[in-house]
Amino acid sequence: MKKKILASLLPLALAAAYGSNAAAQEAGTAGEQAAPAGAQDLSAAGVQADAAASAPGSPQTVTVTGFRSSLQKALNLKQQAIGVRDSIVAEDIGKFPEANVAESLQRVPGVILNRDDSSGEGQRISIRGLPTEYSVTTLNGAPVNTTSTSTIGSAARGFNYDVFASELFGRIDFYKSPLAELTEGGLGGVVDLQSPRPFDNPKRTIRYALSESYNTMSKKADPSGFALYSNTWGNWGVLAGVAHSESVNNRSGFEATGGYNSSYNGSRSPILGNFALALDYADPRANLSGYTRDQIDRAFLPRIYRFYGSSNDRTRDGFVGSLQYKDERFNLSLDTMYSQLKNSRDEIYYGILIRNSKTTDRTAPAGQGNHSGLVPINVHIDPATNLLTGTFGNTSYSSGATYGEDETKFGYVAANGQWKVNSKLALSGQLSANQSRALSYQDTLSGQIFGVDSTIDYGSDHVYPSLSSPVDYTNPANFSGFGIATSWTRETDKGKQGRLVADWDYDLFGDWSGHLKGGVVYVETTKGINKRNASTAMTAKLNGLGAAGIRSGMTATLPISNLDIGSGWPSRFGTFTRGYTYSTFDPLAFNTDAAFTPAQSFEATEKVSTGFIQSDFKGRVLERELRFNVGVRYSHTELDIDNYKKTGSGGAYLPNREQGAYSNLLPAASAAFDLTEDLMWRASYGKTISRASLSIIAAQTVIPNPFDNGATAGNPNLKPQQSKNLDTSLEWYFKPGSLLSAAYFRKELSDATVSSTTNTTFGALGLPDSSLGAIFQDANGRVDPSLPIVLRTYSNAGKQTLKGYELAYQQAFTFLPDPFKGFGALASYTHIDPFNSQRWITNAGKEIKVNSVPKYAYSVTTYYERGPLAMRLSYNYKGRSLHGDNPKNNGDDLIRWRAARGYLDGNISYQLTPNLELRLDALNLSNTLSYDYFEDASGQYGSGKRTRMDYAKYDGRTIKIGIRGKL
Repeated sequence: MKKKILASLLPLALAAAYGSNAAAQEAGTAGEQAAPAGAQDLSAAGVQADAAASAPGSPQTVTVTGFRSSLQKALNLKQQAIGVRDSIVAEDIGKFPEANVAESLQRVPGVILNRDDSSGEGQRISIRGLPTEYSVTTLNGAPVNTTSTSTIGSAARGFNYDVFASELFGRIDFYKSPLAELTEGGLGGVVDLQSPRPFDNPKRTIRYALSESYNTMSKKADPSGFALYSNTWGNWGVLAGVAHSESVNNRSGFEATGGYNSSYNGSRSPILGNFALALDYADPRANLSGYTRDQIDRAFLPRIYRFYGSSNDRTRDGFVGSLQYKDERFNLSLDTMYSQLKNSRDEIYYGILIRNSKTTDRTAPAGQGNHSGLVPINVHIDPATNLLTGTFGNTSYSSGATYGEDETKFGYVAANGQWKVNSKLALSGQLSANQSRALSYQDTLSGQIFGVDSTIDYGSDHVYPSLSSPVDYTNPANFSGFGIATSWTRETDKGKQGRLVADWDYDLFGDWSGHLKGGVVYVETTKGINKRNASTAMTAKLNGLGAAGIRSGMTATLPISNLDIGSGWPSRFGTFTRGYTYSTFDPLAFNTDAAFTPAQSFEATEKVSTGFIQSDFKGRVLERELRFNVGVRYSHTELDIDNYKKTGSGGAYLPNREQGAYSNLLPAASAAFDLTEDLMWRASYGKTISRASLSIIAAQTVIPNPFDNGATAGNPNLKPQQSKNLDTSLEWYFKPGSLLSAAYFRKELSDATVSSTTNTTFGALGLPDSSLGAIFQDANGRVDPSLPIVLRTYSNAGKQTLKGYELAYQQAFTFLPDPFKGFGALASYTHIDPFNSQRWITNAGKEIKVNSVPKYAYSVTTYYERGPLAMRLSYNYKGRSLHGDNPKNNGDDLIRWRAARGYLDGNISYQLTPNLELRLDALNLSNTLSYDYFEDASGQYGSGKRTRMDYAKYDGRTIKIGIRGKL
């Protein structure tokens, strides 16, 4: 892979750098060649590239516009920086290149995008493979946190970019190397989002955009729109922009929901597998089909064998505003931002429950309680994958529907000021406040059909395998064993910052000069988690209604239309609508304060007082320019935790308060040296920290997943993880707007947050029965106190090393003859050495090198801009990685991987008039299958790719058509 990328990038760069002068002279490109980087007029008034000659013989001025303009501006910012910095710049005010900020960031080398599982949108970023909470996001320099959809309640640090429309931002600066002035806490890096201000474009500007999107899975069209007004009058300016978008995305596929196991492991203990499993060989119908019992016992079955379908309805509204005063000495602004993301999720599931299959009482009803062991009647073992398929007796079907609502509201206001005291000294300050309030609630209503003979088969398609039985799936009379579960979670983030900074330019000996920067910063952030669970009360109501009452609410018409269901799967089955589920079991009416779950709720406040000082130095060494920066940052953190602690065995949870404090001294140094006129060497070294997730600091004993028998216990004494970072790179700016670079990075991590596990029982945890889902509860909603539980605790221990390299390429192909000179390309490649915080050991004692982060990721974009026509095609790919943190061998030798995946996006625009553009965008043109799978680490049964799937989902393609213009 690395050789292929280098082989494709180097010839392009060399051809451009040393191409014929005749080709370079075409259409004014001689002026472009002669101009130094950054000397061009980067006006983005349109989408074409023109060469306007002045007097005969004088240098020409090249006007670069559109997407190429944004790339060139970003490259100029990178070249001017001393440390390792990348930028993404709007083509013009209100014209951010991509519809989603996170999806823009994946163009940056070292950035790996994590998508929202419901909508398929880019949501969070991982920097150089480190988890998402290892990065810090700031808004105009102030730290901000917000969460949405599936991350609500996780209490993880980080920032969900899908909350915001991209048009609300004017520029993004991405810092990979530490600087003393940067907010601490971003061990992976710091992303600074910058909102637009009136004097970014000091004239009247009115921009608008209208579009309609169509998703090939949901087959629904949805509108979106954006409008921005900006104007300046003398020293005053005002800006206001609004954005609205709607989308409906359907997903469909297969789920095993937790892995594969064998009777050999599962019958001994669920601790030795992903779930308990024992086949019923004593049943008179049992038939080994020519296999030995040992062969069948060791063959794999999925935890659940079911179809999954969902519909995600999303609405996003945003506002950005700025009032600015600017003259020769003062630059004052009041900036505001607001965004609201609403998400409605409808999910349906239908399939066979294989987990917890064991028969100890054959007099019990078939398929229920102590008579749930599957009977092998006519089975087959795939020798390549060791999967057990065929006809089984005593199977239990489960039909479930989950209906959820998610909402995030984010608000931000900041007062900024800069005073140029004189030509060398400037003072600046900021007071800011932000708040994010996220709410998520849901109901899951399910019913079962017991004691059925079923035939399952994967065939060649593990996304839509086949399932058949003689039972009528649509008849409500066949369903019983109904269950209900609910949850309600509110996560609140509040932040406020005060910052005062002085900048001073000073002269040194010879031609050397310096720029001193120092300041003080105070940041106070508060995160609150409030969880409620009224599953017990809902179960009591369900039992009161009785099976007949629940059956009356069933329907055979699927509540989600336009689902892609395989031909070998039932296309209709009994289920429940959103209207019936919510009217019968209103999640807001049940999940009141009385359903508060203290073990999982807390509020934590961090107060960080910081002082920093740094200086830039600039001069010449060996007739070449050298720039370097040295500085130090001191921060003192105070932590206050308000949570609830259990008092004795069987006692109540009472309010509890814990406190902690620590200090950090963080030095940093960076340098950039011009080896030649177009070749730069860059290096940086510094110390950074990342604070552990508050979910493992502030919470007491918690069961994160109600359908998994695992618990975690918080540790308020956890210290932040520290890292010593080294970055070095060579950057070849072989033409204006062009780059070929190679970088190496290394992070020495200490005080890593590591987990250790012990085996205990549910009764020993002191948690309510509602902490676990219906699969662990009896008919009265009770959980067996002796249920085995794996308890995970956290501590600071050990050291780790993360290292790798990055390659980047960018170029406009102006050396080509017309009409091909409008082409251009950019690409990046990131390689990360295997990195994981916990060893993975096979049953035979062999250590397997696993990586909790993708070993590599790359992004390739090609574009064409000439005259009124502009086109762009981007492909972003990341390699496979472990699913989840701190994985372990459950005794089945199966490693759970998140499969490698790539997404292809494109757009075409045509300038109808100088002020009106027609635009067509296409997202996920590749219709990528996102899936997780289990690989047999022993190598005995193949790789497992596309065979032992855990989750496999198609999102469909999204097509947008619209107009963008200005007045």
